[in-house]
Amino acid sequence: MAKIKTRWVCQSCAYESASYLGRCPDCGEFASFCEETILSASPLTAQNIVRSDDKIFAPSLINEIEVDETIRISTSFEEFDRVLGESPKRHGESPKRHGESPKRHGESPNRKGGGFVQGSLVLLAGDPGIGKSTLILQACKNICNNGKKTLYVCAEESVSQVKLRAQRLGVEAGNLYVTSQNCLEEVILQIEQLTPEFLVVDSIQAVYSSSITSSAGSVSQIRESANLLMKIAKQKNITTVVIGHVTKEGNIAGPKVLEHMVDCVINFEGDKYKTYRMLRSVKNRFGPTSEVGVFNMEDDGLKEITNPSEMFLREKDQSPTEGCTVIATIEGTRTLLLEVQALVGATPYPSPRRVARGVEYNRLLQILAVLEKRVGLNLSKQDVYINVIGGIDIIEPAADLGIAMAVLSCARSVVVDQHTVIIGEIGLSGEIRAVDNIEKRLREAEKLGFKTAVVPNVSDTVSKRLKDLNIKIVQVSRLVDAIPKCIGNKETVSSLS
Repeated sequence: MAKIKTRWVCQSCAYESASYLGRCPDCGEFASFCEETILSASPLTAQNIVRSDDKIFAPSLINEIEVDETIRISTSFEEFDRVLGESPKRHGESPKRHGESPKRHGESPNRKGGGFVQGSLVLLAGDPGIGKSTLILQACKNICNNGKKTLYVCAEESVSQVKLRAQRLGVEAGNLYVTSQNCLEEVILQIEQLTPEFLVVDSIQAVYSSSITSSAGSVSQIRESANLLMKIAKQKNITTVVIGHVTKEGNIAGPKVLEHMVDCVINFEGDKYKTYRMLRSVKNRFGPTSEVGVFNMEDDGLKEITNPSEMFLREKDQSPTEGCTVIATIEGTRTLLLEVQALVGATPYPSPRRVARGVEYNRLLQILAVLEKRVGLNLSKQDVYINVIGGIDIIEPAADLGIAMAVLSCARSVVVDQHTVIIGEIGLSGEIRAVDNIEKRLREAEKLGFKTAVVPNVSDTVSKRLKDLNIKIVQVSRLVDAIPKCIGNKETVSSLS
């Protein structure tokens, strides 16, 4: 009898070792190794269940490859299709003119043909209870109504439980098939018999392959299951969506190789105790990787929000409040107007606290250092808290000036005009540097009724294109020059100088 060979695999990073290790030398996790049995390949393994056509692997000239015009499968959710991307323009099609804006308020340009790419493998990840299954089940309803045969594999629930959720969401489709199965070999056989055009596996951590002895959710099982599903998607041209959980640190559960195998990684973010949800593209081989879709969780399911800027500013106080400013940031191809709040107060601790929510921590420290050195604002004995309303994480530096004005407004108990939007990057020497897409940001601010915009100096070419805007544009070049423009209080400016 042949000796059974085993290996120890780290469940965090898939590092393999011949013996048990208390700490993983690759990722540094403690007590993360599990023993797994190594089996030799046999004719009855799950690899042979996936039958392929030899013609698929025959090399072809790229000029002879034909692309179907219906390569995208729309979810009928504008926000979902935006994140997934759109079909590329055909050769010879005229590009969009610079500065051209959508016709209707809140309408997104160039969204025709967006959605899932046929034959792609998409990973939808998110915290437990955030609404991943609800979102994909509503998308399945719309896809089935467009004539696509869909198979929903629920590895964690029974078919009756899925039916109860479908009734609550109003999901009724004649070609939506549901199966409760977590054995991957059985799922593949059902795919062979049903030949669906759209496949959902909920979730990848719950399915297992009988060719591997480890339990479901282990590194080997997730890697093997994702590999087989990828082969099915590519060989049979079946659009496949796998739902994955995240760890308490916010990372996708399973090996990092899982994210490399799939075509798209979509994160579903938000606080499950609040109604707003963010759909963010982390990896996308067929579209942009910085798009954001916004949804609102209601009793009958998720509702898309086509104008998130208006939603984020809707709860803004009508009466002016110190420490509050409005900035314009770019997420993918859309402009979002967000409210930044700052709280500055005397600290009871030996070292003042710096808390940043929605803003990079080191970025906040840099802005505070510039305020102290170039403006003279002493914050060495005061705590500083920064919060971005709506749960959006601001990455680009165009929010620097708005954050600085919010801190200054609260520190000196003065108010920034609530009808003013502030845009600009702050350099270490106190200069206000230019940002991209300034015209796009200002047009969005005009739509939402803002009267004044404080921006960096723009070129003459951009100034000519901004003449038709019904908004007062104030250009500044230094941080000290922006203070009276944003706050309009001479006493505050003189006290800092």
